[in-house]
Amino acid sequence: MSGHSVSLDAAAKAALARAPDLFLDALARGIVEAQALIEREVKERTPTSGAGTLRDSIGALPVDLSGERIGGAVGTALAYAEPVELGSKPHMPPIEPLVDWVKRKMGLGKADADRAESIARAIQWKIFRHGTKGAFMFRETFQAVQPQIDAILGVAALRAIQKMGGGS
Repeated sequence: MSGHSVSLDAAAKAALARAPDLFLDALARGIVEAQALIEREVKERTPTSGAGTLRDSIGALPVDLSGERIGGAVGTALAYAEPVELGSKPHMPPIEPLVDWVKRKMGLGKADADRAESIARAIQWKIFRHGTKGAFMFRETFQAVQPQIDAILGVAALRAIQKMGGGS
């Protein structure tokens, strides 16, 4: 999961004190814009199984407002997202999900059940011996778009300050 928080400078803190609702609303709009960027980029970097389940599960979480801090995150509730992101140590995965994955990935039907299982068993043993490599779709996205996020949030804060007559 990828998250970002905004730290407020002196002008922003003054604007927040003067008109908290206006300022936080402007930052929340910036957070939502940044979340849309992150969500799109993470989905593009997410490996697909053919079904697109993991990719489709990724989305923005509600904006978090707490005092002088506002934050947003993009994530997924699917348990297997973490090993896809970070990789996994060697382990013996269950065979049925692998068979299903092989069928989807290779476009195999019922007539190819033995072939699908054979391929799935080879994958199962490779994971048992070596584990899996991480895709790092969240980490790489956040690193790639960090300057854009900072710009989006900076513009949102500046607009709020200017709207209150506090900026040039």
